[in-house]
Amino acid sequence: QVQLVESGGGLVQAGGSLRLSCAASGRTFSSYAMGWFRQAPGKEREFVAAIWSGDRTYYADSVKGRFTISRDNAKNTVYLQMNSLKPEDTAVYYCAAQRLMGVVTKAYTYDYWGQGTQVTVSS
Repeated sequence: QVQLVESGGGLVQAGGSLRLSCAASGRTFSSYAMGWFRQAPGKEREFVAAIWSGDRTYYADSVKGRFTISRDNAKNTVYLQMNSLKPEDTAVYYCAAQRLMGVVTKAYTYDYWGQGTQVTVSS
């Protein structure tokens, strides 16, 4: 069992930055693919970014060039650095862990989820 706890959300003005963190329990953290998803009110949960073995990464087109996903396996933590934030980035951001490598952009392929952290970007 893996427990994920997100932190770092908050209110920021457009153009600003935030860094989200996701702390994971468990001794096999380094073997998991990790993803960030977000869900805005009235919308479906959508993929944001993922990182897996060899620190390979993949991003949604909407955040490419603005967001950076990274991980520190010694700290069992994955990060999402968000720069040049826009009002449309406003959402609850969720961290997720995937035991067996699957399609990283699909939420149903992830086995564990955090409780989410709110990010609000004002115009």
